[in-house]
Amino acid sequence: MNEQEKQDLTAEKRVNPFFQPYNTPHDTVPFDRIRLEDFEEAFMEGIRRDNEQIEKTINNPEKPTFDNTIINTEEDDVGYYDLLSRVSTVFFNLLSAETNDEMDALAQKMQPILTQHSNDVRLNPRLFERIRKVHLHHRRLTPEEKMLLDNCYDGFVRSGALLDEGGKQRLRQLTEEASMLSLQFSQNLLKEQKAFTLDITDEAQLDGLPETAREAAAMNAKEQGKQGWVFTLDMPSYSPFMTYSTQRELRKQLYMARNTICTHDNSENNLAICQRLINLRREIAQLLGYKTYADYVLKRRMASNSRNVYRLLNDLIDAYKPTAIKEREELSELFSAECRMENVDSKLQPWDTGFYTHKLQMKKYNLDQEMLRPYFELSKVISGVFGLANKLYGITFKEDKEIPVYHPDVKAYEVFNKDGSFLAVFYADFHPRKGKQGGAWMTEYQGQYIDKKGENVRPHVSVVMNLTKPTADKPALLTLGEVETFLHEFGHSLHGMFANTRFESLSGTNVWWDFVELPSQFMENYAIEKEFLRSFAFHYQTGEPLPDELISRIIKSRNFMAATACLRQVSFGLLDMAYYTKKDEFKDDIIPFEKKAWKKAILGKQLPDTCMTVQFSHIMAGGYAAGYYSYKWAEVLDADAFSVFKRHGIFDQKTAQRFRDEILSKGGTEHPMTLYKRFRGGEPTIDALLKRNGIKTKKI
Repeated sequence: MNEQEKQDLTAEKRVNPFFQPYNTPHDTVPFDRIRLEDFEEAFMEGIRRDNEQIEKTINNPEKPTFDNTIINTEEDDVGYYDLLSRVSTVFFNLLSAETNDEMDALAQKMQPILTQHSNDVRLNPRLFERIRKVHLHHRRLTPEEKMLLDNCYDGFVRSGALLDEGGKQRLRQLTEEASMLSLQFSQNLLKEQKAFTLDITDEAQLDGLPETAREAAAMNAKEQGKQGWVFTLDMPSYSPFMTYSTQRELRKQLYMARNTICTHDNSENNLAICQRLINLRREIAQLLGYKTYADYVLKRRMASNSRNVYRLLNDLIDAYKPTAIKEREELSELFSAECRMENVDSKLQPWDTGFYTHKLQMKKYNLDQEMLRPYFELSKVISGVFGLANKLYGITFKEDKEIPVYHPDVKAYEVFNKDGSFLAVFYADFHPRKGKQGGAWMTEYQGQYIDKKGENVRPHVSVVMNLTKPTADKPALLTLGEVETFLHEFGHSLHGMFANTRFESLSGTNVWWDFVELPSQFMENYAIEKEFLRSFAFHYQTGEPLPDELISRIIKSRNFMAATACLRQVSFGLLDMAYYTKKDEFKDDIIPFEKKAWKKAILGKQLPDTCMTVQFSHIMAGGYAAGYYSYKWAEVLDADAFSVFKRHGIFDQKTAQRFRDEILSKGGTEHPMTLYKRFRGGEPTIDALLKRNGIKTKKI
């Protein structure tokens, strides 16, 4: 038998990993066995099985009940009806974290097929009729069962189940086009971001840059087969350059590259895509009976309507803008003073902001991120974050190298409760690379639920970030901001890991969008707490703890430029709402519209060619359309919630257990305000946020 015949025989015997039990630790995804061709085969078989199960449901001669209709589509046997969910989860997670040209092409092929199938299910009149009857005549349901039923019914209605045939057909066209454009938006953004490099061969042009930034740039150059130093638009490369480089023209070049992504006259231009997405979503909402897309979205949000969103955003502008103006004036004064000293006539430009903000911070607090990096070595930060979870909740983490991962950078951990029982699998993916989207996010490869046998199936959660990479000479040394990012995503992961509900679609982070950021932003509070820093912040070379003096400076500088940062977030919320409160067709040019939409919250100069919208993944491709305000909404909640911990002790286990039991473990089984009030004892107010940020204002 020749080699080709052996390969053919092996191929015949091989079974698609998605079609059989994984037989891995905790039934984790067998990344090491999955091939590209497995995905399409599993997608198509998953759709076939899905359709078969639905046919069984709608042809059931028995009277529609919660058990034979609602549960039948929620918790069927893993490996059968669940196949489509399994393969979709793996594929689309990898599409963000570890993609390539072949996966991008497959996504383009499968996206319309998957959207069509989703529409086939949601617009199936016989299936909806069974659901409608259960919704009308249900009896003796638990609160969680009632929530599932309501979500199921509302989901079908919000997906067009009540439309006539003409309306359904039009909705199919709109949703299929929107799903393809969202995918194209993300693919364009990744290609544009990864395509740009700032190549430097003259060492003099590195002036001002710290050693960590130089070493990372040298490593980038080596990886790309280039001489000298290479800077990219990934934040661990971009941010230090904009903060420390004395080369103003190079800062301008890098700034303009990042802020004109996807606006160029090429195939990655996102301007027309954004305009079309805005109109598609407006038309979908209006087809379903809403005036605007924001009305459609906010129907299932804590904010309820656009008036409440604008009230929050405007209250924040009123409270923070006076302080932000003073911060801007202070920055401008420093810039002008240096220009006078150098006998240069110039104005503060956007590419100057990071550089002079750093100088101002040094002047006021003698503090910058490079002073802290040596104390934030990644392995120690991991120990600190895991240790924090242990202090609060008693849980422990153990790395398990037997669990397959999708890239060597990824670490996999088993997580255990205080009593030693298994809680979850936790994946951590820390560093930027070619096939990885920018930013940071938490996701799941398996959600928590209780199966038909009564077994509590535990979740497999993952955090994906773009933190500073190690170099040839140094381990990964993080900034304080990157520590906060880790804490933020870890907060999301706790929400997933502590899930303890019956139904997967209600577990973990399956909550309303303006509640989902509470657990994550809550964890950020610990980043400047002395007791927490003392637990892990040791110099990576000497082992010396982070000095009290530096901790004192961190705490004193906590609110440095806080008002400016708040207005930046508010500006994104205003832009989001401006697009999705449109009642008529959106015909404006994106760039000038953007500058007008958020002008109320912008203090610095707006440049004519820069554009945020075309790279604003949250509202174009990430599920936050008409919902970006959620970050500020949740910030009010997290400040209010953390005030409880401050009162009882930031590591108080009784308070932490209540937070776990009454919020983190409940998922979306009850209205989020009900959950919050049960923990807090009342509705949140903005007072704790204003106090934390040092904002003095009249009571709102």
